[in-house]
Amino acid sequence: MRKFACVLIATLGFVSLPAQADVDGAKQFVKQYAALVKGVNPSYVLNAEAGRAFFIKKHDVNGKKIACTDCHTDNPASQGKHSKTGKPIASLSPAVNAKRFSNLKKTEELFDEHCVDVLSRGCTSQEKGDYITYLLTVDAHK
Repeated sequence: MRKFACVLIATLGFVSLPAQADVDGAKQFVKQYAALVKGVNPSYVLNAEAGRAFFIKKHDVNGKKIACTDCHTDNPASQGKHSKTGKPIASLSPAVNAKRFSNLKKTEELFDEHCVDVLSRGCTSQEKGDYITYLLTVDAHK
C-alpha cells in the first residue's frame, strides 16, 4: 500500500509538470515585457488589475463594441468560443491550459492578430505584460 501511495504521488506530480512549466513560461514572458516597459517608463510595475481591466474593457472597433471576453468569456480559466465561427478556444489561463504561453513566436502572433481585432492596433508591451500578469492570477477554481 505504501508503494502504491508513493507511485500515485509521483505520477500526480509528473502530470502537473506541464502546467507548472507553462506558468513558468508565462512568468518569463512577464519578465521580458516588464523589461521593455521599464525602458519606456522606469517607474511602471506590471499590474494584474490593469490586465483584468484590459481583458474586460469594451473597445469601439468600427462602431462595434468588442472585448477579449466576447470570445474568451469573463473567466479566463474557462474554455471560450469564437464569436463569429463558434469554434472552441482553449482556456487563456496558463495554470489551466498547459499550451498557453509555451511558445514566444505563437504568443506574439496571437497578440498581433487579436490586438488588431479588439483594438484596431497592436498591443503595447505594457498591455501584454499586464494581461499575462492578470492571467497568472487565474486558476481552475475562478
